Order: sequence, then C-alpha cells, then structure tokens
Amino acid sequence: MPRSSKTRAAGSPRTLGSDATGSPRKPGSPPRGPKPTLVLLVRHGQTPTTGASLPGRAPGLHLADTGRAQADAAAARIARLPAVAAVYASPLERTRETAAPIAKACGQKVRIARGLLECDFGEWTGRALKELFRLPEWSTVQRYPSGFRFPGGESFTEMQQRITGTVARLVAEHPGETIVAVSHADPIKAAIAHAMGTHLDLFQRIVVSPCSVSAIAYGSTGPVVLTVNSTGDDLTALAPS
Repeated sequence: MPRSSKTRAAGSPRTLGSDATGSPRKPGSPPRGPKPTLVLLVRHGQTPTTGASLPGRAPGLHLADTGRAQADAAAARIARLPAVAAVYASPLERTRETAAPIAKACGQKVRIARGLLECDFGEWTGRALKELFRLPEWSTVQRYPSGFRFPGGESFTEMQQRITGTVARLVAEHPGETIVAVSHADPIKAAIAHAMGTHLDLFQRIVVSPCSVSAIAYGSTGPVVLTVNSTGDDLTALAPS
C-alpha cells in the first residue's frame, strides 16, 4: 500500500480524507492501515524418510535428490516476488538445505530461527509410521491432538504456541515486508489453523506437502490466509479477495 513521502510533524492534524499513513484516499473508501507482513511458510523438501518414519529432531537427515530439486523449484517461484526481506529456517539440516537455494535466489542469507523446529516426538522419534499406525494413541493424534503429548516429548498445544509465537516475533521484526520461514509439516499446519481460527483438533485436515508454500498476510486487523499447500501456482498473483 502507498505511503506518504512526507513525514507529518508531531502534533499536526492529519489532512481530512487521508488514511492512517497520511496518503489521500477517495471519498467513501475505508481507511487503510499499515501494509501487512507476508509470511511464506515453506515445508522442507523430500527426504529418504518422508512418509516412512518420524525423524523428528534427530540430526543427520538430509534432502533426497527429489527434495533438492523441489527446493530449487520453490526458490525459482519465490524469487519472482518483488522483494524478500529475509529467509529463516529451522536448525535441522533438511530445512537449512531447503532454505539455501531460496535465500540465494532472493539475495539473502539463511537465518536460523529455533522456534521453527519440528515437533519434539520424544520416544516416537525415528519410529516407522507403519508401527505407529497400529498404536491406540494414533487415533488421539489424529482426532484429539490438543489432548496429546508425545511420550517424553512435546504436546501439540505447546508446538502450536511455539510456532505462532515465533511467527509473531518475525512479523514484528519485518513490518510490511515479505519473509520466508522454512519449517516442518506439523508446525506449519498448526500455524495455518491458528491463522484461520480453526481449532487445533482439526489441524490434521490440512495438507502441507514437501516444499509447498503457504502464504499468510499478517495485518493490523488479523491474519489473512492467501494460499495453502501451493506447489506450482504463481505466487506473484497472491492478493486478498
């Protein structure tokens, strides 16, 4: 949104018919607030364990060849945006490797944000999904996640508070800018659910594929979800309806 090129003197009255930034607005049009911050939530690319196990926060997991190609494709899409002010990633290898080509394409360096980490799966870390599917607790994970804590690990509620708090901090640091945050499927789904005002118990209905982009505009009147799980759309066309 346009900003006035002149700074209004402290205590001077705002011109009648101007918006909060001092820019003229048409008669009858609603006042315009400050420009929102656009956050692009990117899931890391495919790894050798994707769809097979819960790697969690275990170190040493890198992108597969397919994942590296996905990261390059995501970088090309994001680079078409007018300006990306910062690229953040969770500390794990697979997210940093996904963020690297995005940052390079945008003329940025990868910044680490620990709050973007994967959920701490505790004793479930590294276990095969086919084994976990047979556990009675798996039904709770899918239908009542707000009431579940991974044995020895994090609860879904704590995970959501962590990711939304991190996003809020990044938005505050980048007012009116576009930023990228490379994270993991469950934290991204939890952030999307929060932005949509959807209860955490329904967040498993959201799909976040490897290297997909989900875009949320955070403005003064609340977040607006522009796209979810985008894997090939033109990101330059994103705009509130």
